[in-house]
Amino acid sequence: MDKDKIRQALIKMLGKEKVLSEELDLMYYSYDSSFLTKLEPVSPLAVVFPRSTEEVQNIASFAFENNIDIVPRGAGTGETGGCIALKGGIVLDLSTWDEIVEIDAPNMQVIVRPGVIHAQLNQELAKYNLFFPPDPGSSQMCTIGGMVANNASGLRAVKYGCTEQYILGLEVVLPNGEVITTGGVKARCIKNVSGLNLTKLMVGSEGVLGIVTRIRLRCWPKPKARGIAMAVFDNLDEAPAAVLDIYQAGILPSGIEILDSSAIDAVNQFKPEINLPQAEAILLFEVDGNPPSVEYEGSVIKEVVGKRARSVEWATEPRRMAELWEGRSITATAAARVRADASRVFAGEDISVPLSRVADTLRAIRALGDKYGIKVVNYGHIGDGNVHTAPVINPENPEEVKKVMDMVHEIHLLAIAMEGSTTGEHGVGAVRRQYAELEHGRAAQLMRDIKRVFDPRGTMNPGKLI
Repeated sequence: MDKDKIRQALIKMLGKEKVLSEELDLMYYSYDSSFLTKLEPVSPLAVVFPRSTEEVQNIASFAFENNIDIVPRGAGTGETGGCIALKGGIVLDLSTWDEIVEIDAPNMQVIVRPGVIHAQLNQELAKYNLFFPPDPGSSQMCTIGGMVANNASGLRAVKYGCTEQYILGLEVVLPNGEVITTGGVKARCIKNVSGLNLTKLMVGSEGVLGIVTRIRLRCWPKPKARGIAMAVFDNLDEAPAAVLDIYQAGILPSGIEILDSSAIDAVNQFKPEINLPQAEAILLFEVDGNPPSVEYEGSVIKEVVGKRARSVEWATEPRRMAELWEGRSITATAAARVRADASRVFAGEDISVPLSRVADTLRAIRALGDKYGIKVVNYGHIGDGNVHTAPVINPENPEEVKKVMDMVHEIHLLAIAMEGSTTGEHGVGAVRRQYAELEHGRAAQLMRDIKRVFDPRGTMNPGKLI
């Protein structure tokens, strides 16, 4: 079916206001935040804005019957090309479907549509003294649907885990237009071990099995207090060792972040008034809970970490906490400014390694930067071994592009060699699927078999994940 016939069919189905087909509009949908899509942008045949399960069903059925690829998309903040129609097709922009259907406070859960923004959801939940704990760095932009698709986590995964731990049930439109409900059709319970866990199968499936149209989330009571400790280390190896010391002391912070010397330099260059201490590494520990427990945990962190760190500062006063956290909060932006003629690229940015291998991994990444002559800024969620690397190059220089892609390939291989994973939270998308066999072995083929059960024609977000 040609592009014009597809457009006319979609307009008849949804109305002209819910369909985009002009080249300039489609160009916007040829990108996400990944470097891959900057190098190889691909425009879809059309973009649609469904606002009901029935509309999604109709689109899916039409695409299935006519063998047209279909790709769900949230806010487009992903960094792996996961929401791009790599072979053309129809993109379903779900970002405008932002209804909070119900806040069920007595049962500690909320039902939302996929376009709800993470930060906005927590603003509404706060009225009931509740919150949705996973906290990605893109909270002000990312959608809950996108978080489900990629099993997002973020800054507070140490204590609160990933998105999958909070998904109680999903409504999903399958590639052929059929609708299923996981977690129990009428269920409002929090515990449910009935049947195969299709909810967990869908979470993190990156849109290759179906389109999530409704999400039932578990919520937690909102903590009453918070504190932050900043520890400065002259020896890189002492930083992960200090994290282990804290765990062995029985303390589970809500988040533990690391900035190595490259990130410290980047922050100070970008915003000198922050004036982070020059060091091999800085750790930021965040704890939350009731005021007495926060104060106790802060005192333990200061005592235990102080045995390894040059200095440790503990704060519970909001203004000082904001000042301590500011260096971490601007690291990604600062990384993009370390070269006046260059920019940060999102590639190889999300590996995950065991805590005991973090220091070795950071040193190895520095060595790769030296090998290829590329500036790399390193930071991340050290509490769960999630290391973010920010290569900085001139993307208009073909030689630098070639070098960074070679380096990124080595970073992915490094992650597996370190007994880790090529991605800790950003997903596989199109950029990391080549490592499926190396990382998963025989299980990779079983994943493909499962995909064929749900999507026998292979039209559901093809070219991603596996």
